[in-house]
Amino acid sequence: MNNNNNQTGFKIVFRSLQYRNYRLFFIGQTISLIGTWIQRITTPWLVYRLSKSAFLLGVVGFSAQIPAFLLTPFAGVWVDRLNRHKILVATQILAMIQALSLSVLFFTGIIKIWHIVILGILLGCIDAFDMPTRQSFVVDIIDKKEDLSNAIALNSLMVNAAMLIGPTIAGILVATAGEGMCFLVNGLSYIFVIISLLMMIVESKNIKIQNNNKIFSDLKEGFRYTFGVVVIRYVILLLALVSLMGMSYALVMPVFVKEILHGGSHTFGFLMSASGIGALAGAIYLASRRDSSGIIKILPLSALIFGFALISLAFTRIFIIALILMIITGLGMIIQMAGSNTVLQTIVEDNKRGRVMSFYTMAFIGTAPFGSLIAGFLTSKLGVQNTLIINGLSCVLGALFFLNKISEFTKISHVN
Repeated sequence: MNNNNNQTGFKIVFRSLQYRNYRLFFIGQTISLIGTWIQRITTPWLVYRLSKSAFLLGVVGFSAQIPAFLLTPFAGVWVDRLNRHKILVATQILAMIQALSLSVLFFTGIIKIWHIVILGILLGCIDAFDMPTRQSFVVDIIDKKEDLSNAIALNSLMVNAAMLIGPTIAGILVATAGEGMCFLVNGLSYIFVIISLLMMIVESKNIKIQNNNKIFSDLKEGFRYTFGVVVIRYVILLLALVSLMGMSYALVMPVFVKEILHGGSHTFGFLMSASGIGALAGAIYLASRRDSSGIIKILPLSALIFGFALISLAFTRIFIIALILMIITGLGMIIQMAGSNTVLQTIVEDNKRGRVMSFYTMAFIGTAPFGSLIAGFLTSKLGVQNTLIINGLSCVLGALFFLNKISEFTKISHVN
C-alpha cells in the first residue's frame, strides 16, 4: 500500500527528501544552481554591455548551447554504460573551473566577447554530459519508484528556487561589485554540490563495454525507441518546439528591459525573478500531485499558457503588468518542462533511460542555440516586441497540434 495516500501538505510535496542520497543531492544542487543562475543571468547582461548588439547575444547563446545539440545523444549512450555518480562529480569539477576562469578574466580586465564564447562552448560540452546524467541519476537515489515523479518535480523546484534567488542576487552583485563577482560566486558554489556527491553511498551500476564499435548501434537503438514510441515522440517534439521558439525569451530580456521598459539591471533581475516565482509555483503544483496520472493532458495547456503570456508581454510597457506576465510565463514553462520529464521517466525502459533523457535534453537544451540565433536575428531585424509575438504564437500553434493528437496516442498507451 502506498503511504502517500496518508500524507498531506508539506509531507507530500517533500516526501522524496526521506531518502538520504536524494536529500544530499537536493541540498548540494540547490546551492550550486543558485550560482548557476547568477552566472546565466549575468552573462547576457555583460555581453550586451560590452557589445550593445542583440545579434551578439544570439551568437553567445548559440555557442554555449550548440554542444548540447551535437554531443548529448552520444553522451546518452555513455550514461547508460558508465557510473552516473562519477560522471556527475567530474562534470561539477569542470564546471567550477569554467566559472572561475570567467571571474579571473574579468578581474584582470582582459575579458572579451570571444573569451565568453570559448568558455561558453566549454560549458556546453560539460552540460552535454551533465544534464542527461543528472536526469537519469535521480532513479539511482530514489528507493521507491512511486516517489520518482515527486523527485523529478522537486528537481524542478530546486531549479526554480535557484531561478528565483539567483537573478535577484545577480542584479545586486552586478550593480555593486560587477559581473566578475557573479562568476566567482558561481565557481565557489560548486564546492557544495561536489561535497554532497562525495558524501553519497550509491550502488555501482557500471556496465562493462565489450565492444566500443557498438556506440553507434546503441545510439541508433535509442533513437528508434525514442521516436518509435508514439507518446515519447510527441512529448519530445512539443518540448523541442517550445524550447526552440519560446524559451529564448530570456536572451532578449535585456533588450526588452532597456528599450521597452527603460530599466536597468535591477529591473532585469526582478523580471527574471518573477519568472522564477511562477516556475516555483508550477513545480510545487507538480510535486503536490500524488502520482503522475493526467500529466500528459496538462502539457499542451502549459504550452498554451506560456505562449499567450509571451504574446501579452510584447504589448505591455508597464513594469507591474510585465512582472505578472513573467510569473505566468514561468508557470507555463516549468510545467511543460518538468511535466515532460515526468511522463518520460515513468514510461521509459531502464536500460534506455540515459539515451531517452539525452534526447529530452537535446529537445530542451539542444534546440536552444538555434532559438538563440533566431531570437537574436529577429530582434535585430523586427524588434524585441515582434520577436516575442512570433515566439509566443509558435508555442500556441504547437500546443494546438499536440491537443489534436493527444486522444490518438492516449488510446494506444497506458499513459493517461
